Amino acid sequence: MYEAQRLSLVEKIHQKGITNKEVLKALNRVERHLFVPKALEHHAYTDVALPIGSGQTISQPYTVAYMTQALDLKVGDKVLEIGTGSGYQAAVLNSMGMKVYSIERQFDIYLKTQKLFDEMQLRIVVRFGDGTIGWEEYSPFEGIIVTAGSPKIPIALKKQLAVGGKMVIPVGDRNSQVLITITKIDEETFEEKESPQFTFVPLIGREGWSQ
Repeated sequence: MYEAQRLSLVEKIHQKGITNKEVLKALNRVERHLFVPKALEHHAYTDVALPIGSGQTISQPYTVAYMTQALDLKVGDKVLEIGTGSGYQAAVLNSMGMKVYSIERQFDIYLKTQKLFDEMQLRIVVRFGDGTIGWEEYSPFEGIIVTAGSPKIPIALKKQLAVGGKMVIPVGDRNSQVLITITKIDEETFEEKESPQFTFVPLIGREGWSQ
């Protein structure tokens, strides 16, 4: 179902500069229409963010592809996602062979997405809670992906990143953010690379926005 539309979307994303073949294959495998509300299913393969309820969105496919490519992960790597949302980003990472851990702060979305993962038999570990403090129990992570805009880079997440690992996080105000890719060189040293022109919903939590 929607195979032609999905292939067309992947080709557009490739033309926009996504070159990682494993990322493109995963976008072609994962059926985005399963992660959007039924009423919006026919828009699933347009390259736009879509509302999923509770003031949240499913990210634009190009953004998902860009952030996934930036993480530069390999099969078997542990990755922490902050902001499970629809579950689409986690499913893409899972499809690429990563061990995915994901945290969602809105209980209704958490329940809905956990149910969807169960139905799809996806082995993704999901928790309800404050993503800004991470998931120390399973750290360190080779990759951390934050799918909501933060006023700063949470210290807890930097600590839970493995040496050599990367974190992708949007940082800025509530209206626009710069996407920052952080590489952990050692326990005290981090390299940062910025990519402008991305917009995300706010990251709420102890080390994010208050509400």
